[in-house]
Amino acid sequence: MITFHDSMIEYQNQLKKGIIQKAYRGLMQYFGSLRSYFKKNYPDYSVSGSIYFGYMDMTYFAFNPPLLKDRKLKIAIIYLHKEFRFEVWLGGYNKTVQKEYWDLVRERDWNKYHIPSSIEGIDSIVEYILVDHPDFSDLDALTIQIERGTMNFVKDVEDFLSRLNIIE
Repeated sequence: MITFHDSMIEYQNQLKKGIIQKAYRGLMQYFGSLRSYFKKNYPDYSVSGSIYFGYMDMTYFAFNPPLLKDRKLKIAIIYLHKEFRFEVWLGGYNKTVQKEYWDLVRERDWNKYHIPSSIEGIDSIVEYILVDHPDFSDLDALTIQIERGTMNFVKDVEDFLSRLNIIE
C-alpha cells in the first residue's frame, strides 16, 4: 500500500509537469460556463449560486425545476473525474426526502434510469449518464449534449411523478 508521503511525492511530480493544472483549470472554467448557460437559458429554474468543486472526485451544481423544487427535489449536473463522464442525478434536499423518493421509485419499479441499490453514502435517487468520455474539443456541442440529456431527464422525472399524482 502506498503511503501518504509517497502519494504526495507523486502528486508533486505530476504537478511539476503542469498538465494536471491546465486540465483542471479548463474543466472548472467549462463547468462555470455550463452553470451560467443553464442559468441564462432557464430563468424559471433555480440554479445554484456556486459549484461544488470536490476533491477531484466529482464536481457539480444544482439545477432545480420549479415543480421538483416544490417537492424538495433537485437535479444535479455532475462531472465524475475518475469515470471521465457527465451525469445527471435526481436528489433530495436532505436524506429524509431522498429516502422517501428513493423508496417510491423502487416500489414503482421505474427502470428507465439507474437506481442505486442503496442510498447509504449516496446522494442520488436516480442517475443517468449524459456523456461518457466527453469530447472537450467542441465545448458548444458538449454543452448542447448535456442540455438535451438533462432536459429529457427532467421531463421524464416530472412525467413519472405526475403519473403518481405527486406533481400536477
